[in-house]
Amino acid sequence: MQNNRHLPVLLTEVLDGLAVQMGETVLDTTVGLGGHSAAFLEAIGESGHLIALDADSENLEEAKQNHSSLSGQKTYHHKNFREISDIDLPQCDVIFADLGVSSPHFDDPERGFSFRSEGPLDLRFDRTSGQTAAEIISSSTSEDIQQILSRFGEVRSARKLADEIMQVKPQTTQSLKECVENVCGFRAKNVLPQVFQAFRIAVNNELYALEVLLGYAPSLLKKGGRLAIISFHSLEDRMVKQKFRELTTPVIDETTGAVAKEASFNLFQRKAIKPTEDEIKNNSRARSARLRILLKAP
Repeated sequence: MQNNRHLPVLLTEVLDGLAVQMGETVLDTTVGLGGHSAAFLEAIGESGHLIALDADSENLEEAKQNHSSLSGQKTYHHKNFREISDIDLPQCDVIFADLGVSSPHFDDPERGFSFRSEGPLDLRFDRTSGQTAAEIISSSTSEDIQQILSRFGEVRSARKLADEIMQVKPQTTQSLKECVENVCGFRAKNVLPQVFQAFRIAVNNELYALEVLLGYAPSLLKKGGRLAIISFHSLEDRMVKQKFRELTTPVIDETTGAVAKEASFNLFQRKAIKPTEDEIKNNSRARSARLRILLKAP
């Protein structure tokens, strides 16, 4: 089953790497419109259990509808995965996270995720709580904005752009776009994605959420369990890579240099899995996707 509004990224690679089996318990921490998890439900069958989280209540409701014809036990939580430790969850065979922004967020101007259309500068995954990007800008100093642009967007002209943003205090996507164009000129087309990414990460506290997920999810895995994470920019992928390396590195005795304790996890493969050229042609949003899979020892 596949929703034509959303193409699940790296679906074949995810299914191959996770090798989801009949009767397993799968935790999808970013269910979105339910593309990946529809495939998980087909694999686990009637005896399996899908637990689905999403920060966006609208996406969660649509995922429920998209899953309605599929068998298997299903449990849905309107939660950001940074709240994962607050949910009473069982041990899982598979845990999955797709850190990308879902298509409805980009396609709906009212969400404010795209600089290609006019809309309020919102950028929240969960519109029922938290500050919008416009509200964060209004309550920030130029130094605060510079920090957001530098840290979360790796924007080179962060200082000048922060000063411009503080002068204008944009309330809409197009107003922020004009700030970038005024400062960056012909380079604006390359800087705009970085700027919108930076504010989105700040609004949703995304890197902290990922830190929580990486710290907690491995403990939820059964023996032989698998954890897969798809990231879309270097900040996320670096965090995933470093945590997976830490978990797969044995403890070394400082005196003898011998292995004192074997690692409890292994990597599915050392390098990140990337989309094929064919997938990128069919779905340009897959271009920057990187998949890493962690395996818990049996």
